[in-house]
Amino acid sequence: MLPAHKTGSCPQSRGLQVGDLKQLVLLLPRKAIEGLLALSEDGCSPISIQQMAYVAGLGFGLMSGAFAMINLLADALGPGIVGIHGDSQLYFLTSAFMTLVLILLHTFWGIIFFHGCETQRWGEVAAVVLCHLIVSALTFWNPLYLGSLLPAYLLMVAMAVWAYLLSGGSKQNLQHFLLCLRTAPQAGS
Repeated sequence: MLPAHKTGSCPQSRGLQVGDLKQLVLLLPRKAIEGLLALSEDGCSPISIQQMAYVAGLGFGLMSGAFAMINLLADALGPGIVGIHGDSQLYFLTSAFMTLVLILLHTFWGIIFFHGCETQRWGEVAAVVLCHLIVSALTFWNPLYLGSLLPAYLLMVAMAVWAYLLSGGSKQNLQHFLLCLRTAPQAGS
């Protein structure tokens, strides 16, 4: 039988260490790539880490949105009616806009989180977790719908710009894209 140690008296007795967690976070995408390599016929990964970040973020976002809509539909079925005792009639509209922002935020968070893990920039990973907590906490203000939606959309814009820059986007690329949209030939002309 091993001797009992007081909590914190032995560094090995702390359970999961921060270094272990970092290694686990780095190991997961690499294991996924190894699994994709094993399935491919030519030995090349059919998807890059950056594409995996898009897919994972969008997948989490769509799952989050699906569950949010299911909860919203369950609220709509009853037994009570939202807004009957002076509550705001904007509950369903606000919930739809919050679901939209969460789907997009999960996509951007996936890009930033994967980039942080790949480059070992733990500040990016922490920023994603912190932003997720902030957006989740904003829903506590829901009787004051503008107080939850406006900061969530501002965070979404900031995360979109950050994810765009991490993905290799630049101001020049954005200008070229917008100029092509303006000069694109119209259908039927």
